[in-house]
Amino acid sequence: MIQELSSTDSRPAGDEPDATRDRFRHRYRTGTAPAAPRSHRAQWADAAKGVCIILVVLWHVVVKDYLRIDWHVGVPAPGLWGALGEQFLPLRMPLFFTISGVFAVNAVQRPWRIVARGRIAGFLYLYALWLLIHTAVLAVAPDFPTDRATSVPGLLEQLTITPSNLWYLYALALYFTLAKAARGAPRVLVVVPAGVLSAVAAAGLLDTPGNRAGVYQNLVFFLAGLYLRPQIERWAATATRRRLVLTSGAYGLALVAMAVAGAQQWLGVWPLVSVVAVAFGVTAAARLGRWPALGGRLATLGRVTLPIYVIHIPVLALLHRLLHGPVSGLGHVGQGLIVLGYPVVLTGFVIGASLAVHRGLLAVRARWLFALPGPRRVELAG
Repeated sequence: MIQELSSTDSRPAGDEPDATRDRFRHRYRTGTAPAAPRSHRAQWADAAKGVCIILVVLWHVVVKDYLRIDWHVGVPAPGLWGALGEQFLPLRMPLFFTISGVFAVNAVQRPWRIVARGRIAGFLYLYALWLLIHTAVLAVAPDFPTDRATSVPGLLEQLTITPSNLWYLYALALYFTLAKAARGAPRVLVVVPAGVLSAVAAAGLLDTPGNRAGVYQNLVFFLAGLYLRPQIERWAATATRRRLVLTSGAYGLALVAMAVAGAQQWLGVWPLVSVVAVAFGVTAAARLGRWPALGGRLATLGRVTLPIYVIHIPVLALLHRLLHGPVSGLGHVGQGLIVLGYPVVLTGFVIGASLAVHRGLLAVRARWLFALPGPRRVELAG
């Protein structure tokens, strides 16, 4: 998600959240968008988002397809993949929302009419549109294990109070509304309640059907990115190998301690572990950003997270319908050849297929699937 903007505006690189930057990209004809150099600062942030979207897709591949296959290989590879995926749960969405908050700083300072249309209405539009698409596609994959609406009341519930797998878009619309409304309030009066909400939801003390828990738990991380952008950027700019070792060790110790104590639902533990995870994630992304071969590719992926996010579940659902029976029916030797690498290969395929679908849709001028239709000239650039 990406770097074009209105011809009358200028902004520091990296100040737009994904969906909005995609809208700017789609409203330029090929070859007419001005080239804008990307700072190292934006490079690490985009690299972080690239890693996050890979982790999101990998987790869905593991829990919605891989662990549903009837493996009979005599080795605990499926369990190991499931356990590995769980270790990234405190990292991937908190880091994703922290970076989204960093990118949102300039947008929140805009007038209400611009924020309301460009951010709030834009994200709600994408959420509602793709919810309808997901509902239609998932109807042909009834055995795919994911939240879905099977009735009109169920669809209305997902549209309003119990978000679907697309809850990231729903949450961003809500977070932008809250951040804009609270812009003049003391920050402590905004962040502390958000932190309490995160802790209470993570402890299971609130009713959180569907993906409502994610909405409750991650507001504090979006606000942290919004309010602490200078500190986060300094943390990234000064990231060293020693800090990478220390933060990765701290994250690993926190995961082990939480697991040994069975403290996942102790009040305040999950948000604290996520804070450690975000510190590690920003450090790791900053270090990766200094390796052009890898950091550049991850940053490129991080600038197109919107189409991957909205398309990958339907793609995975159709692949699950196609692959589940044949893979479950393979013999011991056949399954043994693929059991370890299956999640990696399928994750790469799903991401590639999602981007191919995105390119195809843009080729037939279906830009309205990725941006709120409106005037070509916009004033939302940061």
